[in-house]
Amino acid sequence: MEYQDKMRIIQELVPGKQITLAHIIANPDEILYKKLGLDPTVDYSKSAIGIVTMSPAETAIIAGDIAIKTSGAELGFVDRFSGTLIITGTVSEVEASLKALTEYCEQKLGFNVCNITRT
Repeated sequence: MEYQDKMRIIQELVPGKQITLAHIIANPDEILYKKLGLDPTVDYSKSAIGIVTMSPAETAIIAGDIAIKTSGAELGFVDRFSGTLIITGTVSEVEASLKALTEYCEQKLGFNVCNITRT
């Protein structure tokens, strides 16, 4: 049997306890809502989208719970496999939710947390 060069790829995930992205999109364009599959009945002039990525990925469930209990924000998407959370609401609701969930993760769970950014 002849030896053939084959590429072997090993993928490994070693999650830390961290929030790597916490971002607020204030007044997003309507098309962004549609492309993300979010509620099309939203008043776009008073809306915001909050995006959070974290690991371990299951923390997105806890963060989603904190986000909706903190303000009137609504869950747009939660992925317990990738650690992605998307919330929607007014700018102040989304901001309050992101602050609450990042503070909880940092203070109670001992996470490394990035700053909340905004566009």
